[in-house]
Amino acid sequence: MYTSGTTGTPKGAIRSHRGMAMLALMTDVEFRLHRRDTTLLVMPMCHANSLNFFTASLFSSAGITIFSRASFDPELCLRTLGAGVTFTSLVPTHYAMMLGLPRSEAIGSVEKLLVSSATAFPETKRLIIEMFANSGLYELYGSTEAGWVTVLHPDEQFGHLGTVGREIVGSHQIRILDDDGQELRDGQPGELFSCSPYQFDGYWNLPGKTAEAMRGQYLSVGDVALRDDLGFIRLIDRKKNLIVSGGENIYPAEVEQVLITHPDIREVAVIGRPDRKWSERVVACVVPKPGTNPSPAQIIAWSRGRLAGFKRPTEVIIITPDEMPRNTTGKILHRKLRGMINTKIV
Repeated sequence: MYTSGTTGTPKGAIRSHRGMAMLALMTDVEFRLHRRDTTLLVMPMCHANSLNFFTASLFSSAGITIFSRASFDPELCLRTLGAGVTFTSLVPTHYAMMLGLPRSEAIGSVEKLLVSSATAFPETKRLIIEMFANSGLYELYGSTEAGWVTVLHPDEQFGHLGTVGREIVGSHQIRILDDDGQELRDGQPGELFSCSPYQFDGYWNLPGKTAEAMRGQYLSVGDVALRDDLGFIRLIDRKKNLIVSGGENIYPAEVEQVLITHPDIREVAVIGRPDRKWSERVVACVVPKPGTNPSPAQIIAWSRGRLAGFKRPTEVIIITPDEMPRNTTGKILHRKLRGMINTKIV
């Protein structure tokens, strides 16, 4: 199964039959899937999310509906969800597109919803819960290589905002390590390593990359995170997305979480642009909400007092939704965005 390639070239992850069976069992336990459920699979079947929930639904004898449109149609998805579907897993972009549609009432048939594959902002979660009044909302963190790593349950959503939950059942405790491989204390950000009976067996024909990803039985896909004092995991960003400006480390996700609260911003992606003085400077690529026309200067001024000086964007680029580069599951490709924007050092 190939990785999504958000930070580099996709790599083939070797998954065993035993690992997939174990993951299906753990999925059914965590999400309480049963034969009375009907699962709607929206993401491509080559993606870990849809394939893993496909096998988990088979394991529990749940019904399966496959959303076969070549591109996501939010109106059709909303109608399908209202026609007897009890569970689906979507990325935040899918939910945002459905939330933008006119509707007269909440959808009551869906019992379980999952948001995964990208950061879901608190306001998005609140709107999802309003739209699907009878549904429990889960949030999941995982990867093609690791399978599921953590899950945040419906009763934990607003008591632990900003986290992705705790270790999924059947896995070992997550380790947060520094660059020297030393365990970090709670509250300190470092590279996240997970270990489970269903993680991958290595990268296809890439033994060097496999060795880089492993520390003993523990696996990293390059995510930076911290554990809070209650054991909940807070994702910081992808290690490869790190911006270093004037010697300071800046994680784009941290800046994005602030900028997305601007009333006129629908979507934002933050990257580093090469800079002769600072090495890199912070650039925000912004998709405005329909009917709004925020100026770059206004957004930069708004960020003062909300972000530390070295984290504030020095440049804002207004783009359309179609110009935001994504993979087939809707994830923003920061790597491709950097290539589009960083054509020269200024």
